[in-house]
Amino acid sequence: MSRVIERFLRYVKIDTQSKEGSGSFPTTQKQHNLAGLLVQELTAMGASEIVYDREHCYVYASVPATHGMENEPVLGLIAHMDTSPAVTGTDVKPRMIEDYDGKDILLNAENGTVMKVEDFPELVGYQGKRLIVTDGTTLLGADDKAGVAEIMELAQFLLEHKDIPHAKLRIGFTPDEEVGAGADHFDVGLFGADYAYTVDGGALGELEYENFNAAGARVTFNGRSVHPGDAKNKMVNALLLAMEFHGMLPVAENPMYTEKYEGFYHLDQLEGTVESALSDYIIRDHSREKFEEKKKTFLGVAKYMNDKYGENTVQAVMKDSYYNMREIIEEHMGLIENARAAMEEAGVVPRVIPIRGGTDGARLSYMGLPCPNLCTGGHNFHGRFEYVCADSMEKIVEILTRLVQMKF
Repeated sequence: MSRVIERFLRYVKIDTQSKEGSGSFPTTQKQHNLAGLLVQELTAMGASEIVYDREHCYVYASVPATHGMENEPVLGLIAHMDTSPAVTGTDVKPRMIEDYDGKDILLNAENGTVMKVEDFPELVGYQGKRLIVTDGTTLLGADDKAGVAEIMELAQFLLEHKDIPHAKLRIGFTPDEEVGAGADHFDVGLFGADYAYTVDGGALGELEYENFNAAGARVTFNGRSVHPGDAKNKMVNALLLAMEFHGMLPVAENPMYTEKYEGFYHLDQLEGTVESALSDYIIRDHSREKFEEKKKTFLGVAKYMNDKYGENTVQAVMKDSYYNMREIIEEHMGLIENARAAMEEAGVVPRVIPIRGGTDGARLSYMGLPCPNLCTGGHNFHGRFEYVCADSMEKIVEILTRLVQMKF
């Protein structure tokens, strides 16, 4: 088994799940368990300028430039340590399928969890490859421990092979990316890179420099509870208000009906009673103009319902999360051309696609660190059907090795 795969299998067994709305930073202290291990491993391999921000749970380190490359621009590679709150990351039991046959995969016989080719047709393309899957009870954690493992393996490889010419390489590992806070306390000045890539994408060959403009919204519905036997003209059911609100949003602009550059309104959580209900939404679009239109529509529905039912019946609080990095990266397209070239040199066909989500790189790009996104080899993130191709991970380490040798 290759070293990058050994690393990955070691990292995914450490629970680093972040938590929405925890009020602390990092949102879970258990993320320090992986951060501390990475510091130990970086120290053991001989990395330099290692900084462990124990307050905020960031890890920074360097691979020094080789002789004659000391004055070249500094490149950074970044990955996040946390896993999604969507599905538990406790007691992950990864399993390697050595020679995948292209058929349905039984993940868990006890609970009957099967990853079906009918549901995930891209599986057919991995016939004969090595896949790492879950046991059907947790997520895997390839998002983004595959990226962490690939960067760590690159660092050790470069430190072991000082004959490979490269500029100074900066490494950064962040917490809380999955809850949109990964860049909150990232020290761009301390990091000291001129350019960077997040290694936080999907299938081998994916290269991304466009992402959604994103906002989050919390909507509170204030009802009036009255005994149903005496409710006529008195009761206001907050749950029904929430349903009415959602029904007024464009039906086709739901994530289950959208793809590519199409944006959406996503109802992420709904809870409540007759007296009070709460809905959490995320709003996304690649186009800034359409993004602003979506926010206007959303708040317009709240206004309509307040006009209909009375002031403060519906209270919508909205906050922008991040913006499309394209307008920043377009000024630095050499980053994209170098990534393309590195993939092609490694025998991989690059696919430039938009991110239907966000990365730390989106925010970091607006913080002065241009930062497009590279693939990790994973699929079906944030769920029990998450998997990663081991062959892809090994090839990505090769791509990164070629990338760091290029002039920026």
